Amino acid sequence: MKLVFLGPPGAGKGTMATRLADHLTIPHISTGDIFRFNIKNQTELGKRVKAILDSGELVPDDLTIELVEDRLTKDDAKNGFILDGFPRTIPQAEALSKRESLDAVVNFELKDEEVIKRLSGRRVHPASGRTYHVLFSPPTVEGQDDETGEPLVQRDDDKEEAIANRLRVYRAQTEPLIAYYRDKGTLDDLDSAPAPDLVFTALKEVLRV
Repeated sequence: MKLVFLGPPGAGKGTMATRLADHLTIPHISTGDIFRFNIKNQTELGKRVKAILDSGELVPDDLTIELVEDRLTKDDAKNGFILDGFPRTIPQAEALSKRESLDAVVNFELKDEEVIKRLSGRRVHPASGRTYHVLFSPPTVEGQDDETGEPLVQRDDDKEEAIANRLRVYRAQTEPLIAYYRDKGTLDDLDSAPAPDLVFTALKEVLRV
């Protein structure tokens, strides 16, 4: 099954993609993970991506398309995939359509105020990537990773000013994709405000899996 997940930052696309990938035994391909891998390993691309993400902007289409197309050539993606964070723009969607025929596009809907509440409370353990939330899933000891006791950090792009900018960029650049895929008859809207288990049940029902 070849799927694309759309929705604003913080809508839970990554969580749902991970769960559905396990359910269907296909890879969850997140552009964010690809970018962070390059940033962590300080590749030339990673340095360029870090500067862009720290400003709250989106990575340019040509760099993103190149990374994703390379990932789709891997053996584990031959029987399907879930793309999370790609495409974000019409040019990216058109590039994807030239090489893949999608089974469905799921649009995770969430109000801006809920996005800000979810993302501004997120805290990360840099070494492992373990994620907590000050309201929804706090660490046992405030500010410390449960396993190592090391300090948790708030990523620059999870600060309220950056989140507001990310939402502006999303509305301007990415929302046209909703109309693009709706016109193609492949779009399904999904309310991502409820608890994760409820959203996952609704997702499986929408996709009939």
